[in-house]
Amino acid sequence: MSRSTEELLRDALTHFDPAIGYAHAGALDQLAIDAVWLRLASGIEVLARLEPSVRESLFGQDWTLMWGMRNRIAHGYLLVDQGTVRETVERDLPEVVGALRRALAID
Repeated sequence: MSRSTEELLRDALTHFDPAIGYAHAGALDQLAIDAVWLRLASGIEVLARLEPSVRESLFGQDWTLMWGMRNRIAHGYLLVDQGTVRETVERDLPEVVGALRRALAID
């Protein structure tokens, strides 16, 4: 059974919201960095199940960058450090979460 667009968007938020919370909790040790990366990769994988037209309307050309980030996380292309984690979560993820919340019409 396929999940609806709304279900997929909510599923992605269940991964992204904790990632933001972990990063804002203070100093990131390796365990927290790993948790954030896992949540990011999982949330992006959920978004990959959306219809391409939905992804395009939500993220435009940024989707390619998002999927590339998932690949770097999943395949170990990128040595993950605290600066990269914090920058991604503080700069990029709030925009993604905002787009999902707008699509769901929630605050």
